[in-house]
Amino acid sequence: MTRTDDTAGVIRELVAEHGRTYAEEAGIRLKDTPQPLYRLLLMALLLSARIRASVVLATARALHDANLSDPHRMAGSGWQQRVDVLVRGGYRRYDERTATQLGNGAELLQKRWGGDLRRLRKEADGEVAAMRRLLQEIPGMGPAGADIFLRDAQRVWPEVAPYLDAKALSGAGRLGLPEAPKKLLELAGDTEPAVLAAALVRAALDRKLAEDVLKHAA
Repeated sequence: MTRTDDTAGVIRELVAEHGRTYAEEAGIRLKDTPQPLYRLLLMALLLSARIRASVVLATARALHDANLSDPHRMAGSGWQQRVDVLVRGGYRRYDERTATQLGNGAELLQKRWGGDLRRLRKEADGEVAAMRRLLQEIPGMGPAGADIFLRDAQRVWPEVAPYLDAKALSGAGRLGLPEAPKKLLELAGDTEPAVLAAALVRAALDRKLAEDVLKHAA
């Protein structure tokens, strides 16, 4: 793959073309309030599976359209209803397992944190590692899902920022950029960490995208 010495230029090109968070693509107006945070959680859980991001984002929107954007409604929905919504969004391969996880996760979230992920944040006492661990107690949320959630949540949970996880750093490596978070942030200037992370993840997931970025930045 072609490389360029203008690392700051590579980042500028990458962010200009691909600097949109997954939450934005899913139509989530992220705020530090219960419903947007829960929608972000659902999106992160769906993205954890090996399925195209476009399908996940369509499914996340389908859950919202079906009025399943808060844990109370999710827990009160029927398993078949959840399956039907997942299938409608195109999330067919994992629909039955995920429908179960969504119901169990909503029940846990209500029981343990009163349906409010800000209480999970409070329990973690501002420690990012603790947040990541607590997120993984939710059915269906593994390490990858926790990273996806925190990458976007850093926009509204300042103590999380900057959050550049292993997937984002692998995207930096593919582009010939430093794989040290501090150096990447210096090169990115005023770019939000969440935006930088999202763009780097896209480079990690799509070799052709990374090649195009390098070509146009050269």
